[in-house]
Amino acid sequence: MKKEDLILKWLDNNLNTEELEAFKKLEDYADLVKLSQAMTRFKTEEYDREAAWADLQSQLETKQKAKQKKNWLKPVLRLAAVLVIGLGTLYFSITQDTNFETLAAQKDSITLPDESVVTLNALSSIRFNTNNWDDKREVELTGEGYFKVAKGATFSVQTKHGLVTVLGTQFSVKQRDNIFEVLCFEGSVRVNYETESVLLKPGESFTIVDGKQLTEQSITSTQPLWLTNESAFKSMPLNHVLAEFERQYNVKVNASAINTKQLFTGSFTHDNINIALQAITLPLQLTYKKDKNVILLSSDY
Repeated sequence: MKKEDLILKWLDNNLNTEELEAFKKLEDYADLVKLSQAMTRFKTEEYDREAAWADLQSQLETKQKAKQKKNWLKPVLRLAAVLVIGLGTLYFSITQDTNFETLAAQKDSITLPDESVVTLNALSSIRFNTNNWDDKREVELTGEGYFKVAKGATFSVQTKHGLVTVLGTQFSVKQRDNIFEVLCFEGSVRVNYETESVLLKPGESFTIVDGKQLTEQSITSTQPLWLTNESAFKSMPLNHVLAEFERQYNVKVNASAINTKQLFTGSFTHDNINIALQAITLPLQLTYKKDKNVILLSSDY
């Protein structure tokens, strides 16, 4: 039987005992077995498409340099490469996460697979996996989001600063630069921050600013004020207030001439930039000038 016919029957797993012995005697037997082993990686749940492709490319380059004369093997290797890319892409498309993000001056609401709803504030994002959602209700948050969680299994919000877990409730999570804040509006919320674990009840909050935990503040509203286009602060360093202002108006603030560590208590609207600037600058006796997309702040005294 011709070599090519043996290989085709071997690929189909259709060799009889005599043909199998003949196949094993082929000078390319070892190479073909390695190729087969590479192909079986598609059967594992932990398949790494990029690693498999890099490994196959390395094998191809080595074999092509050492055995240029074996032209009959090139079509088989090309087919294998196509299968690696095709099956790898299919695997990736099935298991990849779902992402949503907002731009500056934008808010958006996303309905999760269990009908829970998350509203993202400006310049925020979430990521979650829909394929294992029934077993693991978990989202990864960057920025700020307000969650209305449907009843069910434990719901978790992962941030780079801490973990928030709930059952069915309404709460908000902020993870911005050096700020980590959780506000509980309904139900109960478990916050894990470093070695600390805190259970919040309705009206309670947990806030870390620049590595320091702030005194717990009671919440009188039934939802975050930013849902109604207003940002509110209590004894917050001005640099964090200005960062939020930049996100809501998609502008840059030059505050190099003032002390941005001074504390600010108050709020500003998201609907009118001039009123918002006055709300920030007047209590702190600051002045401002607008130059296109840049706001220049200076001291009023």
